[in-house]
Amino acid sequence: MNDQAPTLASISIAGRNIGPGEPPFIIAEMSANHGGDLARALRIIRLAAEAGADAIKFQAYRAETMTLNIDKPGFVIEGDNPWTGQRLYALYEKGATPYDWFPRLFEEAHHCGIIPFASPFDDAAVDLLEELDAPAYKIASFEAVDLDLIERCAATHKPLIISTGMASEEEIGDALAAAAGADGVILLKCTSAYPADASEANLATIPAMSRHFGVPVGVSDHTLGTAVPTAACALGACVVEKHFIDSTHPETADSSFSVLPEEMRELVKNCRTAQLAHGAVRYGPAERESQSLAFRRSLYAVADIPAGASLTRDNVRTIRPGFGLPAKHLREVLGTKAKSDITLGTPISWELVR
Repeated sequence: MNDQAPTLASISIAGRNIGPGEPPFIIAEMSANHGGDLARALRIIRLAAEAGADAIKFQAYRAETMTLNIDKPGFVIEGDNPWTGQRLYALYEKGATPYDWFPRLFEEAHHCGIIPFASPFDDAAVDLLEELDAPAYKIASFEAVDLDLIERCAATHKPLIISTGMASEEEIGDALAAAAGADGVILLKCTSAYPADASEANLATIPAMSRHFGVPVGVSDHTLGTAVPTAACALGACVVEKHFIDSTHPETADSSFSVLPEEMRELVKNCRTAQLAHGAVRYGPAERESQSLAFRRSLYAVADIPAGASLTRDNVRTIRPGFGLPAKHLREVLGTKAKSDITLGTPISWELVR
């Protein structure tokens, strides 16, 4: 991979600039957390806005476009996750956001001052979101290999955010090529485990991915709590996506790895602080540090030194404050002679010695 950091341009979504030097773009992911209740979905939107999230993201699909309504092997979920034993079709049918809700959801988001957009999973979903003038599209990790879907979203000439969970370097390259028509692309480092463990996050990939692919990179996080997204912002993540819910009861398909309103407020605060702390590569004093230079050690007369006398370790030392010659010049100064009387507490300068 290329180790030279590219100059990355910011990407704008609904007037919000996203990229280097900008506050992290915080996405509250509703997913299936509405639990089939429109009133709950609207409440989640309001709470996300109150918690300081920049955007609320939905998922736009129908069960029949996601999978088949059968229970043959492969169509029943296995493994270590919250959905083990459920049929794929039943899970998607229960978790789907009804298409006739979307105008009301977008309306509520606009009213609350939070940006609404969605992950579409088929052409019909893109058509729906285009009717609502969605400002961007999100490609879910499992769809990062669906190049037709990516091309369809890119054809809208709007920004794309692509999660890369499980995707190889080659597959990410293919996805970016398919997204060529988009008005900018952001990649998200993602671990597609539910919940994920912090040890699986591999956040060091974020700056490496940005250097290699030349696009802004964020994180789609499925760990519990807020530590991992905060650390991601300290490494330069420009986007944080986190599943969000109003309450853990009643449970939903995604509630076990979603943050609550107080956690979202904490996440927003900590991620923005981490982004500020990330800053840029810099050596030497920062602006507010400059006044502290006075507290460095420098060369001072620690005894009266008559004119013509030699400067020795008995009459010159490195002490605070820092108004004398830098401490590194001590050995050069020792053995020189005072041009005139130097009194105790005088900062040593080249003008005083010969």
